[in-house]
Amino acid sequence: MHTVHTMAKIAKLRIHIAPVGYEVDRIVLHAIQERADKVWLLLHENKSEDKAGPFISKITKQLEKERIEVINQYHDRRDLFKIIKAVKNIIEKEKQNDLYVNLASGSKIQAIGTMMACMMFNENQNIHPFYVEAKNYPGFEGKQPLSTGIRDIQDVPPYSIKTPDSKLVEALKIIQQKNGKITKKEMAQIAEKQELITINALEKNHSQARFASLDKNIIQPLEEQWKFIKVEKIGRNRWIKITEEGKNAAEFLI
Repeated sequence: MHTVHTMAKIAKLRIHIAPVGYEVDRIVLHAIQERADKVWLLLHENKSEDKAGPFISKITKQLEKERIEVINQYHDRRDLFKIIKAVKNIIEKEKQNDLYVNLASGSKIQAIGTMMACMMFNENQNIHPFYVEAKNYPGFEGKQPLSTGIRDIQDVPPYSIKTPDSKLVEALKIIQQKNGKITKKEMAQIAEKQELITINALEKNHSQARFASLDKNIIQPLEEQWKFIKVEKIGRNRWIKITEEGKNAAEFLI
């Protein structure tokens, strides 16, 4: 007697990500129309200076009425890199599902940040940015939304933006945790311990081989390709220092 085992496919959830500004319909109507299972709302972390409070409440009530789960993700909506990181965090948490990212519901800088996140972190090809064209624009008076209804929805192709591989990101994290600078010797020791580099050499040549591997696999790409670090000789030591570009990248990569 033979038993046939079948494994049901795990259904992917339809996850929407939407910055909240002064819009309601552009978030709610599209989520309902596309049968979203969950909506992540990107909210400003400082509630006392956020004028979107009434809209957050309306959006949440209307979505929950349709039995759509709502989760709040807080960030600094004025900081491009914090916006990118907030979206990246959601993408990582929902990587097994299909993600639909609303580019029309927040501010211009939020639209830029969310789109950049789509282009940088779409490894699973499961991210679908879109733009919602509103039907009416009555204007903003502080209490009413900027627009009402939706006229059209345009899919936006998430062309890829290259990001450093995981080992380079881990190396950047090490430097950041050392207050932005570390000696090359210490970096080589940590990189070997964390298996960011591989050394194939006899014991007597180990130190030299370790430096060579660090230069080739970590320092050169971070310094020459990404411009995230620079190496300076101070006294007898060579110091690896994070650059301004490296600091900015660390804001959302780490």
